[in-house]
Amino acid sequence: MRTIESLGDLAGKKVFVRSDFNVPLDEERNITDDGRIRAALPTITRLLNAGAKVIVTAHLGRPKGEPNPKFTLAPVAKRLGELLGREVPLAKDTIGEDAKAKIAELKDGDIVLLENVRYDKRESSKVDAEREELAKEYAALADVFVSDGFGVVHRKQASVYDIAKLLPSAAGELVAKEIAALTKATANPERPYTVILGGSKVSDKLGVIENLLDKADTLLIGGGMAYTFLRAKGFEIGESIVEEDQIHVARGYIEKATAKGVELLLPVDTVVAEKFDKDSPSSVVASNDIPANEMGMDIGPQTADLFAEKIEESKTIVWNGPVGVFEFPQFAEGTKAIAQAMQDAEGFTVIGGGDSAAAVRTLGFDESKFNHISTGGGASLEFLEGKKLPGIAVLED
Repeated sequence: MRTIESLGDLAGKKVFVRSDFNVPLDEERNITDDGRIRAALPTITRLLNAGAKVIVTAHLGRPKGEPNPKFTLAPVAKRLGELLGREVPLAKDTIGEDAKAKIAELKDGDIVLLENVRYDKRESSKVDAEREELAKEYAALADVFVSDGFGVVHRKQASVYDIAKLLPSAAGELVAKEIAALTKATANPERPYTVILGGSKVSDKLGVIENLLDKADTLLIGGGMAYTFLRAKGFEIGESIVEEDQIHVARGYIEKATAKGVELLLPVDTVVAEKFDKDSPSSVVASNDIPANEMGMDIGPQTADLFAEKIEESKTIVWNGPVGVFEFPQFAEGTKAIAQAMQDAEGFTVIGGGDSAAAVRTLGFDESKFNHISTGGGASLEFLEGKKLPGIAVLED
């Protein structure tokens, strides 16, 4: 994969950077987690220090191919400026007159952020010719392209994939770091190799489980998806979330894990409540005996201890998906225990983006204590599935 070094001297060159600034906002449009913006700083700072004219692009939310003030990158421009210690102008458009005017004004070492690339429906079009047409307009704005939005490299989009075929292109520092860490954790992992999978749906993780059953030594299953596995074993799960159409698939994975000698562990106890509510009274029950009128909200303390023990004795640990409803404090203990065990572990630790990364930040953990926290939930999942990511493949020689 080509890196920034391959682009040579960038002084005075216009560098089109694709970042991932799809950050969460509250009702007042304030950023509630700036992790993805902070993750972009090494590449942007490097380019600015090299004397490049830096043109940053990104998306926010799903504006459905047309301008929508709800999805403006204005909050991102403000926060990026605060982190860089300088003003970051925001163009009113991406390829229009304001963008072109602001780019023309750039001096060496200057930066501009263009408006949401998804304001143009061609950006995410399934029609190659439409994306390519937009990519040509992007390419006309710059001399080289740097791909640094790992959260979108699994998509064939104009600002991710098509532009890379039109300009000298390379991976930014964030993308290079992501690929290195995920490769280390999956291609030839130091053993024992443990993977923790959570989240609500088995169907979201089918490819990951299929791929990891051939690689991992231990699979720890938590979160909402665990109840489909528990049902597959014939257990009573009350009102817990379950994917009825995936029960046979879960049963097959349990059987395959046994046949391959992979340890697949499910919760032995569960924190339950009658309602999906942060204030709902809760109790701990055995996972094979959840009351008919209650639902699983978190792994129980015995399970947390069991999972922590497996994590701490492992040499490589990958975690994707919270194991409980961590947004509600009383149901966050299991997820907190997983994060703490990973932080205490001596092995190589990778948190696979998305809700897992959000949980770590929400629960107040020191991010520097983990070897790698991915910025891309979907991209890291597809990497764990063993899929080829278009935005990475296009950067390979």
